[in-house]
Amino acid sequence: MSAREIEERVMKGLMIGSTCVVGGILLFIIATVLVKGLPAFSLGMLTRVPEGGYYLGKEGGILNAILGSVLLGVGATALAGLAGLPVALYLNAYLGKNSRLALLVRFSLDVLWGIPSIVYGAFGFAVLVLLGMRASLLAGTLTVALLILPIVVRSMDEVLKLVPFELKEAAFALGSTRLEMAIRVLARHSLPGLVAALLIAFGRGIGDAASVLFTAGFTDSVPRSLFGPVATLPLAIFYQLGTPFPEVQARGYASAFVLTILVLAVSLVSRYLLRRMSGWK
Repeated sequence: MSAREIEERVMKGLMIGSTCVVGGILLFIIATVLVKGLPAFSLGMLTRVPEGGYYLGKEGGILNAILGSVLLGVGATALAGLAGLPVALYLNAYLGKNSRLALLVRFSLDVLWGIPSIVYGAFGFAVLVLLGMRASLLAGTLTVALLILPIVVRSMDEVLKLVPFELKEAAFALGSTRLEMAIRVLARHSLPGLVAALLIAFGRGIGDAASVLFTAGFTDSVPRSLFGPVATLPLAIFYQLGTPFPEVQARGYASAFVLTILVLAVSLVSRYLLRRMSGWK
């Protein structure tokens, strides 16, 4: 056996081993949530709010946290999309590939992407204190929007980079302005990828706890106002697993199961949309 064949087999074995490790970790996490959470899962968890003493083992559910997470995630994703799409279009329609400004913007976004979410939470809390505001759905939404904004912009940026250069040149040859080219060529051609970027950001937003710990607050009631506190599933899981009562801890794993299903549903919807829109022009 030659040295090249040995190298090929070794590298192939490492690839297969790495894939099995990653897949095994995912299956282990899902199995842990299922085994510990399913016994405590019930339909009442999804349709009821916590009653008095819920975190001490009394009756109730997590409807408030489910609705709060969805409202916060949708609002933050909408804000991040509205702010991020123009930036991504500007990078690809108005700035050159090797533009120093474009490189600086992309580097800054990569740095922001890597900042821990607790830093965003601390920043949001500092702004709240400065403005004299209290923890609320609005504050949590704005903080999460800042958290997922780099994800939205960089994901959209990478998608827009895949548009063939010939399409841009053809648009200019037909007399299109840069704005018309950005909207009618770049955005339209990349629509499935742009939708996927928003869904990825949404999944990141609803699953984060640190950024909303100091900004969104927590409440046992269903959110009714942008200026009132709101419960989220990650914080509900955190509080339930932090109690010394086994039945409440089991509910925490059941809540984690609900969050997992929610994120899985978002992933499936994104794949469905990509498949349906892949031929959209």
